[in-house]
Amino acid sequence: MTLIIGHRGASGYRPEHSRAAYELAFALGADAVEPDIVATKDGVLVLRHENEISGTTDVAQHPEFADRKTTKTIDGAAQTGWFTEDFTWDELATLCVIERLPILRQPSSSFNGQQGILRLSDLVEIIDAASALFGRQLAMIAEIKHGAYFESIGLPLDELFAAEMRPWASVDRLVVESFEQRVLAKIRARGIPARYVFLADRQGAPADLVAAYGPTARSYAHHLDEKGLARLATEVHGVSVDKRMIVLANGTTSDFVDRAHDAGLLAYTWTLRAENKFLAKAFRVGSSPSAFGDWMGEFSAILATGIDGVFADQPDLAVAAREVGTRK
Repeated sequence: MTLIIGHRGASGYRPEHSRAAYELAFALGADAVEPDIVATKDGVLVLRHENEISGTTDVAQHPEFADRKTTKTIDGAAQTGWFTEDFTWDELATLCVIERLPILRQPSSSFNGQQGILRLSDLVEIIDAASALFGRQLAMIAEIKHGAYFESIGLPLDELFAAEMRPWASVDRLVVESFEQRVLAKIRARGIPARYVFLADRQGAPADLVAAYGPTARSYAHHLDEKGLARLATEVHGVSVDKRMIVLANGTTSDFVDRAHDAGLLAYTWTLRAENKFLAKAFRVGSSPSAFGDWMGEFSAILATGIDGVFADQPDLAVAAREVGTRK
């Protein structure tokens, strides 16, 4: 049965990575939730989509942090804003989370400013409490963000993550994923029991390989061809790709899941979202980007490929599509 993963919690309904988003995801039937993990200056692991936090917190409204605004190059791209690694945890704890897509998701924006940033340790407690409440083992799909970058500034995420998760980790409740294979290998080498999943984008190459090899770095496309998948199968348990590599604009599906399974890999995809803006063209209804389109059609097509796990902003809808599929 396909695993339904609340993408940053139930981020279609509440500000992403908030306590409310994670708790709601489990209440809506998600089997797991996915945090994005970055670090503070003092080595505390916190949950943010990126280490640049101006779009997901109210940091810009805090005059005491105005001088922290800066421009950095992260994985080859210049970004201007406020970065978690320039704050201690005590400082970040004074911020509140906000909706990242306020125009598209206005109802979620009504929850702006109500809750603070979570640490990884806070999410462990949320998962344990939800597992007890709902009487089943719930899981974490932990994404390690910008591993090579954080290592370069003296904040090795593999070391920090392994130290924090060692008492809790087990293969039945932890998956570790990253766009960078090296950080996955380092965490695995530290003996953390989990399933390991390589994230592959549609274009470009992994940032850690680009940092090491420059323009000769092996691309994501090469990771996903026949030889690449065979190589991945010796190093990780699964591979996760953009859903546009699974369901095409005309509504048909690719053979990616079959190819991954043939190589001995689990297959995951991100991100199932119900709004027209994010659906394949064949499943859009009307002209409003924020209106829900034929999400059942798209979600069902993806699930019918036999995929092992899907990341969903509205996990209840993914659960509904899975239930329809199992009745057929």
